[in-house]
Amino acid sequence: MGTSLITGSVDSCFRHKGIEKQGFYTSAPLQAPGKDMAYRKVTADHSMPLHSRDLENEDLPATALELEWDMEKELEEPHFDQFQLDNIDHHHLGNSTQSTDLDMEPIQVSVSPQGRFERLQEDPDYLSHYTRQAPKSNRTNWLKVAKYFCVGSCLFISGLLISYYVRKTCRSDIFPNNEATQGPPSTSSDLYQNVIQKIRAKNIEIHFRDFKQLSDKEEDTSIARSLAERWTELGLTDVHLVNYTVLLSLPGSTPNTITDKDRGLCFLPNGKPCDADTKHDHIDQLYSYAAYSAKGVLEAEVIDVQYGTLDDLIQAHAATNVANKIALLKLGHVPLLYKLSLLAEAGFGGVLPYVDPCDQPNDKHFLEKAFGITLNTGGDPSTPGYPGIDGVYHENQLNLTTLLVQPISASLAKQLLSAPGTGADVRCIPLAMPVTSAKRTITLHIKSNTKYRTIHNVIGYLKGITNPDRYVLVGSHHDSWYDKNGGEWISGAAINTELIGSLVTQVRNGWQPDRTTVFCSWGGSAFGNIGSYEWTEEMREVLESNAVAYVSLYNPVRGNGSLHAIASPSLQQLAAEAINKRLSLNCTRRGKCSPPDVSSVQTQGDVDFFANQLGIPTIEFAYQETKTGEKQSFLSEALFPVDSSETLDPSFNVHETVAKLTGEALLLMVNEPVLPFSALDVVLDVQNKLRDDKFTSDQLLAFAGTLRETAQLFQSDEMRPANDPKERDTMHVRMLNDVLQDLEKNFIIPQAPLGFYRNILYALDERTPQFSILKEAQDRGKPNHLNKTVNMVLNCMNSAQKHIETGLDLFENVPKRKN
Repeated sequence: MGTSLITGSVDSCFRHKGIEKQGFYTSAPLQAPGKDMAYRKVTADHSMPLHSRDLENEDLPATALELEWDMEKELEEPHFDQFQLDNIDHHHLGNSTQSTDLDMEPIQVSVSPQGRFERLQEDPDYLSHYTRQAPKSNRTNWLKVAKYFCVGSCLFISGLLISYYVRKTCRSDIFPNNEATQGPPSTSSDLYQNVIQKIRAKNIEIHFRDFKQLSDKEEDTSIARSLAERWTELGLTDVHLVNYTVLLSLPGSTPNTITDKDRGLCFLPNGKPCDADTKHDHIDQLYSYAAYSAKGVLEAEVIDVQYGTLDDLIQAHAATNVANKIALLKLGHVPLLYKLSLLAEAGFGGVLPYVDPCDQPNDKHFLEKAFGITLNTGGDPSTPGYPGIDGVYHENQLNLTTLLVQPISASLAKQLLSAPGTGADVRCIPLAMPVTSAKRTITLHIKSNTKYRTIHNVIGYLKGITNPDRYVLVGSHHDSWYDKNGGEWISGAAINTELIGSLVTQVRNGWQPDRTTVFCSWGGSAFGNIGSYEWTEEMREVLESNAVAYVSLYNPVRGNGSLHAIASPSLQQLAAEAINKRLSLNCTRRGKCSPPDVSSVQTQGDVDFFANQLGIPTIEFAYQETKTGEKQSFLSEALFPVDSSETLDPSFNVHETVAKLTGEALLLMVNEPVLPFSALDVVLDVQNKLRDDKFTSDQLLAFAGTLRETAQLFQSDEMRPANDPKERDTMHVRMLNDVLQDLEKNFIIPQAPLGFYRNILYALDERTPQFSILKEAQDRGKPNHLNKTVNMVLNCMNSAQKHIETGLDLFENVPKRKN
């Protein structure tokens, strides 16, 4: 009995996990060739101690082991029946049922004298010891029954103990880390709950502190390798380091300088004198430069151009000749690269960008800080359009503009503008040069260098089971603008790593995602998203057809004030629902629940290529100090030296919230049969952008109305049945998802103004509800340019219309099949 329990435990353990047994004895009896054997081999150390002492007194013939015994024949012999009856007659213990069970026990399981074989039934010679007609005494017979009862009880208890041990050992072998062993979650909601519960602030804090130590001591190469090792340790088995040789614009050996010729004063970018002691902030001073700027020396008059809009430039032109002058330029309103293109077109020779203190009222400590900026539109400038792999030709691209560009602090800008001071007890007055101010001439000296360097991306794959050729990408980065200063990248890397650990735990429990998740950590992001551009340029053909969405973790903790989500129109509903679900309890306790802050605006970071070039849906959750719209857009282009996000969120609760929101959105995209994208939301967004534009033609509005009707038909006829498991058809779901993931690609235009997204679904900011390219064309006031822009918008809507109509035609022509 004990042996059966042992063998059954092993069998059930391995049947439960679907593992083929190796090295274990089965429960079937061993058989010699050509003969049926009545013996089964068992472990000697379990049988001998229990039986050998009791069986020493039995005079069993040694030849018993040599007998070949047929169980059926033996049971037909008369002495077997006689044995049962005699035993029943001579063993009355007051309960006939108990007596029978006890007497039958030694017949069913007995042990050979040597203690190495167990037989199903005993041989005749051995039975003869128990079939004698007249026992010597009732006492002797009772002792024999008690003896065998004890032996059977010991075997039974031993079997239970060994069975428990074998089951425990089997489970610990399959789950070495003692993780949950309940099997895969029964429903999607169970899965989501399990993943979210695994994401904890303390785990993110551990990753954060480990990565911060790396940032303080190691170079980018070592950081990338350490990330790959950490992901592998967590159980992500398919992890790769991908390297590219790229051209970086680096600071010179000494900081750039600005000299006031009229007063004979030399300034560093932050406004301090050139001869000041800068040992404590030497790195900050050194990295206060513009990457890929022209370098050299320029002596010229300073011109105040405010934000560098077309109106500002018209006023500057009216006041003076701006040729080869140096512009004092505020960041904000529109992308810096667009402003620089206008300034270069106007004939300026240099630019001093700065941030007006009134544009960030909560950040007074930035008043005397300079910052860094990059003039790179994206990727390696020496290999435009193709990856910087080994053997590729690199163009000699030393700078990306003819302008000498040097960012400065607000305090230095105030001195150069001769702007009036602002007291602490009055409202903020934007910086501007007084009308009566005398002309000021400065000498700008820029000493940056360009060098070829190797950057490293870390790419890890969690393969899907149903649609492994469909990729949902999650991206963070592992580099910083300021050398040896972790900055914002550590928060994103820690959250990304925690997501990997949580998902891999579910995979160990038996879950497999429907689609493949690609975890990415990019290098060279601060210099113009170089790592992400190079990898996507290399993988472009695959990603254009197979990429489903991109989830960004570029800078998830910029403050601890308000939660903001940036999502393409396809994913705005998903982002809003995730925020409502996650934060509804907290806001209910406070008694005030504000609507989720979700928008489709241009943003900084590696999301650029995926939204702007590939046209796939994107989503990003981030905490910031102020609500969206309370300060100027595009101020994040200024790369200030910032404190670690640990000071913003010492408890890491904000990190945990972002991680859980990101994890929930990711799970829906990799696990739901139908992608959680809304085609109708995309069309409604287009229609709203046109309605908010007073210059929109009737033709554009008519196209938008037709597109909406088609999208509504698509939503009702295809989306709803596909989301019903009873009506769901595998082929139709695949085709439906292809329509959803490719819809936004129809809104990519061939060329956009510098700094603008080619994907016209993304606005410049929340203050600009209409299409950004239409507003820019209207501001330029050039009829030809405006007409071309209108044609591009019209073509995008027409392309989207045909895209949805083609999908509907396919659904009608393909017969439905049940799953």
